[in-house]
Amino acid sequence: MTAGNSVPLLNTSLRVGVLALAAICVPALAAEPLYVGVQAPITGQYANEGQGIADAVKLLVKQQNAKGGLLGRPLEVKICDDQGQAAPAAICARQLVNDKVFAVIGSYTSGAALAAQSQYARANVIQTSDGTSDELTAKGVKTFFRNAPPNSAEAIFTAKFFKDKGYKKVAIITDHSSFATGLADAVAAEVKKSGGEVIEKVFIDAGSQNYTPVLTKLKGLNPQVIYFSGYYNDGGLIKAQMAQLGIEAPFVGGDANQNVAFAKIAGKAAAGASIINVPAPADLPYPAAKQFLADYQKEFGHEPPSIFTLTNADGLRAIIATAEKVKSVKPEVLIPALHQLKDFEGLTGTFSWDDKGERIGSPFVAFDVAADGSYKIVYPPAPGK
Repeated sequence: MTAGNSVPLLNTSLRVGVLALAAICVPALAAEPLYVGVQAPITGQYANEGQGIADAVKLLVKQQNAKGGLLGRPLEVKICDDQGQAAPAAICARQLVNDKVFAVIGSYTSGAALAAQSQYARANVIQTSDGTSDELTAKGVKTFFRNAPPNSAEAIFTAKFFKDKGYKKVAIITDHSSFATGLADAVAAEVKKSGGEVIEKVFIDAGSQNYTPVLTKLKGLNPQVIYFSGYYNDGGLIKAQMAQLGIEAPFVGGDANQNVAFAKIAGKAAAGASIINVPAPADLPYPAAKQFLADYQKEFGHEPPSIFTLTNADGLRAIIATAEKVKSVKPEVLIPALHQLKDFEGLTGTFSWDDKGERIGSPFVAFDVAADGSYKIVYPPAPGK
């Protein structure tokens, strides 16, 4: 071997030695993060709901990372503000897909969830939402999973509640959103099936604030109950203006009226309003729910705005648990496994997802609102009563 030939060998040996030393002295790079998206109304008229969803996801991610992340990889949250509206929701979907999220929690409104759904489906990104419009599962989009029961199930419960209360003459108020109109139509159909009569169905423009003309018209029809299918910010005003007009018919609101802001908006008039939804956070009997509520209070200094904070948290909890079970976040592995989710012990009760992504196993209740904004379950009656 010539001296000329020995130099490359020496250089090679030195390079190997340096690389080996570097491998010993330099810590290994952290695993690449897994990104979880939140699409929710962080601003706008439903901001407290959107912020609640985002906070729940951030808390769950913090807790999961403290346990070592998901499949050995840290979780990171990407948040996009869809304002609860369709156009920003479509933009959010593009942004979160580009951010390479593997799952998205949200949105709060059915219209926003619908606007984003096709983009997540094309990208094979898991989407969960508490949107209750039946449209969301009608097409069997495989990437969509619902975090709350659909309008059709709520309507059946509502009609039975009305029948058992003796409310035969029903007036319905709805806004123009896909969620509210879908729920109003479903309730109207079920009321008729159960022998009741919808004496009037009227539309309002969400956020318009002055509902006295509509309420004055309904007052003249003498309904036995006034049902509102829209959101809490309008529901609180409707209840307050009913009191101002001396309307004695009880107010019953659909699930989107269950928010701490309802009582704040309605003021003293909130007392006696009834709302139909799955049980409120304070009424959840499950130890995991009580611990989560305590952790949420400690982390953010206040209670969740509504039960939807927890139903959306359950969506992420179910995804994490299933990914750990199948040891993969690849959509071709994880999505079929989610459709086979059975008897998952959620914060909001035990539930399953079916082949359409429908949440199965959530009981409804009707609760009355007290003057201080607290709730008391009044239907169905407790056993033995």
